[in-house]
Amino acid sequence: MNRAPDLNTAAWRKSSYSDGGGTNCLEVADNHPGIIPVRDSKQSDGPVLVFGASPWATFLAGVKGDSVVRISG
Repeated sequence: MNRAPDLNTAAWRKSSYSDGGGTNCLEVADNHPGIIPVRDSKQSDGPVLVFGASPWATFLAGVKGDSVVRISG
């Protein structure tokens, strides 16, 4: 059974890629082993996407390398 992580005490930080103008802000919560919670900072009470650490690392590598990343399911 998959259980939703308790993010009530999550310490959120803005992405270093956020534009700073309050329009394109992504927040990530650290210190959750094996998962990466992500949310829109403009909707802090809104939905949270939770990614596995490995797919997230692959995504970041692609973004940093300015290449297309294909993740098979």
